[in-house]
Amino acid sequence: MLAACAGAGGGGGRFGGEPGPGQVPPASPSAIGSGQIRVGLILPLSAPGNAGVAAQSMKNAAELALTEFKEPNIQLLVKDDGGTPQGAQTAAQQAIDEGAEIIIGPLFAQSVSAVGRLARSRNIPVIAFSTDASVAARGVYLLSFLPESDVKRIVEFAVSRGKRSFAALLPDNAYGTVVQAAFQQAVARRGGRIVAMEKYPLDPSQMGEAVRRVAQAASRADSIFIPDGADAVPQVVAALAADNVNLKRVQLLGTGLWDEQRIFDAPSLVGGWYAAPDNTGFRSFANRYRAHYSQEPVRTATLAYDAVALVAALVKTQGPQRFSEPVLTGSSGFAGIDGVFRFRSDGTNERGLAVLKVAPGGGQVISPAPKSFASGT
Repeated sequence: MLAACAGAGGGGGRFGGEPGPGQVPPASPSAIGSGQIRVGLILPLSAPGNAGVAAQSMKNAAELALTEFKEPNIQLLVKDDGGTPQGAQTAAQQAIDEGAEIIIGPLFAQSVSAVGRLARSRNIPVIAFSTDASVAARGVYLLSFLPESDVKRIVEFAVSRGKRSFAALLPDNAYGTVVQAAFQQAVARRGGRIVAMEKYPLDPSQMGEAVRRVAQAASRADSIFIPDGADAVPQVVAALAADNVNLKRVQLLGTGLWDEQRIFDAPSLVGGWYAAPDNTGFRSFANRYRAHYSQEPVRTATLAYDAVALVAALVKTQGPQRFSEPVLTGSSGFAGIDGVFRFRSDGTNERGLAVLKVAPGGGQVISPAPKSFASGT
């Protein structure tokens, strides 16, 4: 099962057990593909701003996956949820009425909850894209980049390199709350200790007190964890330096939010470690996407590609059990554009991530992403 998504474009025979189209209503005009197995694809295509842009890019990526998969026996029923839970529920009902056996999407947490309630009542699995693990559930699987995976990977790597005493500065927002819980759990599991942990407000001018408290404890820490993006991390690090923290002595740690050029351009962050997907697969995908659509894909477009490639592969190889829980939650997982991943029975996922070091030219891999999951883990 590990190579399911990676099988896009490859050969391989078709196994038995696939039913015919059955007595279902005709698909809507917005369907992509002409296969027998119908799959709902719910995205906020008409939502304003970045949400709509991301949705269109993800729709393109889904279409690209069908183009590149050899003889996909699926048809995507594309539905626009408008970026609202009500729209998502209506879209899911339409897809189910048209014969969808599985639903891909939606993007936002509240929409995932709305779709999940309806789909689970009909025993139809969902592969969604929210980064909020609280909306995952049995039968509602998240394919997104979950911050918990970043935290687990970077803490485990830091401990493997001899780091034992951690300080942390966290953004005072929903992401910071999720990361805080994951960080405390990961450090405890690895036998480390947290000597200081503070949350700073979103207003940079108000973060001084939180930084000061961590700076006072920094002499007892061998690493400082700052899980935020480029709008805040360089300022936090500058404030630590201003409070006399020796940044050459402590190891700076981050999450996948560090994987952007403004972080690489900050001299104070050079040498920092962070966990993220290996970008090799994304670069190859982006080249193919540009060739098809003459524009850049959003970073999350790979999620839609992998979801469609996975569904197509399961249809080709798993017969009538294709979307069953044992198949979707197999321990060996699947290989996608962003590396290996697997769904847990609670709907969350685990990803094989790399650890990278901040350098002026971009992230440098210092611990490669695993190519497979260890047996039994």
